[in-house]
Amino acid sequence: MSLITILNCFLFISTSCSNKADVKPLPEKPDQTPVDKNWTFETTPIWADEFETPGQPDATKWGYDIGGSGWGNNELEYYTNTIKNAEVSNGTLKINAVKESFNGKEYTSARMVSKGKGDFLYGRFVFKAKLPAGKGTWPAIWMLPTDFSYGDWPKSGEIDIMEHVGYDPNNVHITVHTDAYNGAIGTQKGDAKAIPTATSDFHIYRLDWTPYAVRGYIDDQEIFNFINEGKGFSAWPFDKKFHILMNVAVGGNWGGKEGVDPTAFPAVMEVDYARVYKMIEK
Repeated sequence: MSLITILNCFLFISTSCSNKADVKPLPEKPDQTPVDKNWTFETTPIWADEFETPGQPDATKWGYDIGGSGWGNNELEYYTNTIKNAEVSNGTLKINAVKESFNGKEYTSARMVSKGKGDFLYGRFVFKAKLPAGKGTWPAIWMLPTDFSYGDWPKSGEIDIMEHVGYDPNNVHITVHTDAYNGAIGTQKGDAKAIPTATSDFHIYRLDWTPYAVRGYIDDQEIFNFINEGKGFSAWPFDKKFHILMNVAVGGNWGGKEGVDPTAFPAVMEVDYARVYKMIEK
């Protein structure tokens, strides 16, 4: 075999020289744009609390964040794990913000968390709740990442299923925060709906979370739709496990924007149930 033929064999990897099959071209870079597969959800919860057993909340499902650090929002309360601030009675959970001096704070409340007892990747999350009234109240039902895999807030994300401030009583908010879209820089993604009876009646707050979108509903009406843009974790950190939080804050950067009315306390958020339904894979 001549030298030229040998070189041609190595350069062009021809079948006449190698007796091997044609070399296939490298695959193109896969499409990173997510596709909505119209996921559905199981009809029986995989995790739930119906709040039927009187006393302290079920310790197999809930823990507590405790302290009075201000929680990054200059909040005025000290969160405890006492039955005074979180109690189940008459078929509902009561998270009770109380005006009292405790550990250098003038208010106490509770911030319940399912971390380590209920951690989820995708699913349908449904809560039936009645919100507290009064200027200075700031109740929320929300989610944070369990492991903060992408870094501290907001890099690993936050999902606010229901958020409400007492000085704006008729509006209920649904919001997400990410590295690209967050409240610290005024780019958070969210929407609100007018609910004139939010503090007098129970309403259903729901989140449908899939690989394609985070969608928020109030009384089964879609209010918010945040779609995965396929731009990585900066815009979409919602591919890791998150856990549930429920709390009533007092004052703070948003809740206390128009002051705090001390006569509004005690202020109670009642929750009739919390249910999580598994997403059906496709």
